[in-house]
Amino acid sequence: MSLAVYCVICCRRMGTSTPLPKSHTYWREIRNLIKFTGSLILGGSLFITYEVLALKKSLTLDTQVVEREKMKSYIYVHTVSLDKRENHDAFSTVEMEDHECAVWLLLRKSRSGDRAARLQAVQEMSEAHHWHDYQYRIIAQACDLRTLTGLARSKESDPRFFLRPPPLPPLKEDSSIEEELRQLLASLPQTELDACIQYFTSLALSESSQSLAAQKGGLWCFGGNGLPYAESFGEVPSATVEMFCLEALVKHSEIPTHCDKIEANGGLQLLQRLYQLHKDCPNIQRNIMRILGNMALNEHLHSTIVRSGWVSILAEAMKSQHIMEASHAARTLANLDRETVQDKYQDGVYVLHPQYRTSQPIKADVLFIHGLMGAAFKTWRQQDSDQDLTEKVSEDETKYTTCWPKSWLARDCPALRIISVEYDTSLSDWRTRCPMERKSIAFRSNELLRKLRAAGVGDRPMIWVSHSMGGLLVKKMLLEASKKPEMNTLINNTRGIIFYSVPHHGSHLAEYSVNIRYLLFPSLEVKELSKDCPALKTLQDDFLEFAKDKHFQVLSFVETLPTYIGSMIKLHVVPLESADLGIGDLIPVDVNHLNICKPKTKDAFLYQRTLQFIRDALAEDLEN
Repeated sequence: MSLAVYCVICCRRMGTSTPLPKSHTYWREIRNLIKFTGSLILGGSLFITYEVLALKKSLTLDTQVVEREKMKSYIYVHTVSLDKRENHDAFSTVEMEDHECAVWLLLRKSRSGDRAARLQAVQEMSEAHHWHDYQYRIIAQACDLRTLTGLARSKESDPRFFLRPPPLPPLKEDSSIEEELRQLLASLPQTELDACIQYFTSLALSESSQSLAAQKGGLWCFGGNGLPYAESFGEVPSATVEMFCLEALVKHSEIPTHCDKIEANGGLQLLQRLYQLHKDCPNIQRNIMRILGNMALNEHLHSTIVRSGWVSILAEAMKSQHIMEASHAARTLANLDRETVQDKYQDGVYVLHPQYRTSQPIKADVLFIHGLMGAAFKTWRQQDSDQDLTEKVSEDETKYTTCWPKSWLARDCPALRIISVEYDTSLSDWRTRCPMERKSIAFRSNELLRKLRAAGVGDRPMIWVSHSMGGLLVKKMLLEASKKPEMNTLINNTRGIIFYSVPHHGSHLAEYSVNIRYLLFPSLEVKELSKDCPALKTLQDDFLEFAKDKHFQVLSFVETLPTYIGSMIKLHVVPLESADLGIGDLIPVDVNHLNICKPKTKDAFLYQRTLQFIRDALAEDLEN
């Protein structure tokens, strides 16, 4: 501004001054020009200098702030072995601000040699909801396998504790997920396998070969004769091929040495890619979780499973509103959590409560065993109404539940561990998943008994709850356990049994199936339910004498309404006389065979009478 005023004044002076001699005028103009130019240069220099200094001041950063932010963004860990003393030194030499001490002290505490201190540290981490984002990331990057698994099994843990899974390796050139699955399956040992594993493996490999031929325009081969591939008749959907491969991998993952092969050949990453790809396919995700849960039974694979990023996926699945997804994730995490869980949950054994770590002492077990064509979750849902089931998932569980033992019983009796068991059954050999599989009640009972003992069943007081054929399995398991000295605890800790329409003396379904056996081809399970089956009569006589001797408390329910089998067949599956064990109370209920174990509401007589029996049978154990 001052420079501009000065220029104006000079110009006015030049314009208003009297004429001078030519020589004087010439030098006067030069002098004025020099003054004007000098003033302009000087003023401009001062202005530029001022602006540069102001800009420099505005861009200058507080180096202390930068150093603090660097400490928040990066974690400096000594690259030495992590024994107890070195862990202590590593954490004690970190410089930190006062408000960050809690984070690092919790990390140090989580690696303590004292188990109680470690559990306390994980609990305090899970209850922290006021930290900054970077503080959760510090824990996520610096915690060990044991702590991370504990956080995943803590109900209130913040999702920021779990890092995203590492990037998956790219697929091989000119390859697909189907082909990768096929190669993984083909890399597993194919000898010394049982008939069903061989069947599932050969089926998956043949179907995947057929699908790959379709994709690449190859040939279809029958007995060595090449025939042109007819896409319109023989195309196999990609998801179907993947399901065949996954079912085969489920069977292979039950063998520990095969789990090692799956891990060594990149199976964990491949399964993760498939899991992310099929978010909308529950059956594929279910089989992937089954494989992962089986692999988690092998403790030497735990570190690999965690490093592959599966814990963050499992932690998210645990919070799912879908009971099946949450329960499969809970099983895998329980098998990974050797800090608080000593039992191992094999395929088909699911803990419905408690699925998270809890300070509530568990005083007794309640086991749910479904029947023919049942399942671990759907058998025990609330009785269906006219509402669409997809809408019920988001509703309040007190109004509708897809699994009443998890929603209602766990809330009414929090001191119980509630387990549901799943096994494959079929009405007809036409529908059997494995044609070579002919599992009798005796075979299945021994198989389930082994799995339940691995899960610690029998170490606490317990109640058995069974539906239909599941009740026959319970009777057979107890009789078999009574013959083995190592199973004495299971017998001594059995407090009572609930039977929902169990055909102790045979079922009309079996009679109907036998009458049309040349059309239906009834399965072995169905044949064993017929009234004239010697094994069924022997089982009833032996168990009745055994139960009276052991003074088991027994409660039985039976349907009074017929059940529709398909659209044309209407049967009274288990009549009143067949459901009568010979001891305990027998209560008829006005429902059909399918709904006898599905209460309409939490206040319904069916649930309330069941709850009363469990409380009464376990009264002394729950009070202690």
